[in-house]
Amino acid sequence: MTSEVPLPPKTTARSRTTTTRVLAASLALTATAFGVAGCDSAAAGTLEGSRLELPVRGGTAVVDTASLAVNARTAGGRDLVLSGPAGDGLGKPGPVTRTARGARWSYPDKGLEVTAGSERGRLRITLRADRDGTVSWPVTGTDRAASALQLPRGEGLDVPVRDAFWNGGAEKGGLDGSTVDVSEGLSLPLWGYSMGGGKGGSGGGAGVSYLTPTDIGTSLRLASTGGRLRTTAAHAFDAGEDTRDYEVSFALTDGNPVAPAADYRSYLAQRGQLGSLRRKIRQNPANGKLLGAFHAYVWGDARTASGVGRLKQLGVDRMWLGYDAGPGPMNAAAVRAAKKAGYLVGPYDTFANGQDPKSADSPTSVWPGRVYPDFCIRKADGSPEGGFGDRGCYLSSRAFERAEPRKHYLADRTRSMVANGADSYFLDVDATGVLFRDHGKGHEMTKADDRAMRLARMRRLSKNLVLGSESAQAWANQVVAYDHGSGTVDADGLWKLERDKKTWGGYFPEKAPGAFFKPVKLPAELATAMYDPEYRVPLYETALHGSLVNAERWELSYEKLPEQKTTRALLAMLYNTPLNYVLDGPALEKKGPEMAALQKYFSPLHRAAGTERLTSFRWLTGDRSVQRTVFGDGTLTVTANFGSRAHEGLPGGCVDAKLRTDDKPRRLCPARPQG
Repeated sequence: MTSEVPLPPKTTARSRTTTTRVLAASLALTATAFGVAGCDSAAAGTLEGSRLELPVRGGTAVVDTASLAVNARTAGGRDLVLSGPAGDGLGKPGPVTRTARGARWSYPDKGLEVTAGSERGRLRITLRADRDGTVSWPVTGTDRAASALQLPRGEGLDVPVRDAFWNGGAEKGGLDGSTVDVSEGLSLPLWGYSMGGGKGGSGGGAGVSYLTPTDIGTSLRLASTGGRLRTTAAHAFDAGEDTRDYEVSFALTDGNPVAPAADYRSYLAQRGQLGSLRRKIRQNPANGKLLGAFHAYVWGDARTASGVGRLKQLGVDRMWLGYDAGPGPMNAAAVRAAKKAGYLVGPYDTFANGQDPKSADSPTSVWPGRVYPDFCIRKADGSPEGGFGDRGCYLSSRAFERAEPRKHYLADRTRSMVANGADSYFLDVDATGVLFRDHGKGHEMTKADDRAMRLARMRRLSKNLVLGSESAQAWANQVVAYDHGSGTVDADGLWKLERDKKTWGGYFPEKAPGAFFKPVKLPAELATAMYDPEYRVPLYETALHGSLVNAERWELSYEKLPEQKTTRALLAMLYNTPLNYVLDGPALEKKGPEMAALQKYFSPLHRAAGTERLTSFRWLTGDRSVQRTVFGDGTLTVTANFGSRAHEGLPGGCVDAKLRTDDKPRRLCPARPQG
């Protein structure tokens, strides 16, 4: 990991810094970059009074055993504050005992046992509680040199800590005063900071990554203090939820905006938890048809054999085609046509919702026998957990797992859904962070149990089907082959907008629902929060590219947001991720040629690099408008110009992509929206 000049702090959301130097923050994911090798000796560091010094990759970490404050001295001689003291007081610590890798001690007043040590180049601190309670720690972003916060809300953000927009409240699209459930609201269980240095924040790069493997029960509070964004993690120790253990790993980085995600990828690989798309293709060759494919949900005539034929006539060589479970799904003839064309075909389904069969508004919510209401997740007071839009209830994954060997509810459902020959499956909700504790008699479970049950059933499905899910969290990366949702940066205002059916569109007409087909103009603050390339960084792709294929949410088709089309096309090419569409007959005729041209450009790039890791991300200009990625060992290099002026021959609104085998870059200039 190397970086040149980090970005200086900003004072307004739209101000642009000027610099005559090239800004570059590049990523080199070598085997030793984040502790895969070396720096893993049993050296226990030194202990003087309450000062515990431990070796970490890139320097030395210093833990104050009296307060849990954490500092560091980098190999380059910089002093960094990694965490302030625990926010809610810990009481007087007990005696400190040396261990092979560090030390352990206690905080008797809080009922906490603490261990701290060096592990694979990181500082690893664990807290174990003997009673229910909370701790507010680590307290991060307090170092005055902290210049930018990395936050994996969906694909990922890099937020200058002084940026006026992000220091605003959530009602204006900002982050001040918001609290994020790490297990639900972040696509990766981490956050990070870049540390500016030198005059005006333009010195050498440094940074820190915070990784919380114990994400269930952990939250991250964001607050603007003195015009700077700070973050404080909090963990709830709860015996009933089995969250009495809390772990945080700290890694020193060079300040690259995607360094925290690179560290996490290394962490997963070290523990055998990083999936491989290549391996998934070997196990089920149909997964290979994801490479080069755009994704589209089809409606009306687009889900017929003739609609599939029209796609092929347009020159589309790879597609993932999905369809809802309502009336008139893709029939066997349409599926045969799609598979003959080299496309994947799969139904939308969910195992998470149950409704009374007599009044259910979706066939996926209808189950045999007494699945509804017997399998409903129950709150502590015995009431059911309200289902989608408070319709019916959420269904217990443990109840299904216990019944499956005898009743085969899930196997029977899946068998009926793919009786038309479909070779893919989109299972809504299962891979998201929306987890439940269930108090229902006979199927009690914690959130961790819920996660484990979902993983078990997704693993079964993935053996014979190309499996995808919604907004896949990192813990699902080994079982899903594709994901719809984690390519979208989450913003609270989006859900409010989608509930406004007059503006967003509803679920009629049946063959072209407005919710999917009606174009929408995003409010300015929402457009900034979700799509401003100044703040977008590929955290999710850095962690998981080559493990699965990631796209945006299915209700955010490429045509849904006309004003963001050019930016979204450039981001897709820069991140080597497919665009997502919704198509009916008229849309296929009107928009099909443009989609085919974009897919023709994307297909060879994704076929070459879709199974590679993202190894470099760089800003090439001080205003961040020109960005570059590299995949694999130079397999693919992509440069995107989000600005309005040309940069080194690349016009604004265009992208150049160069495969290792190319003599010159391939250029794409997506048409700008009219009006």
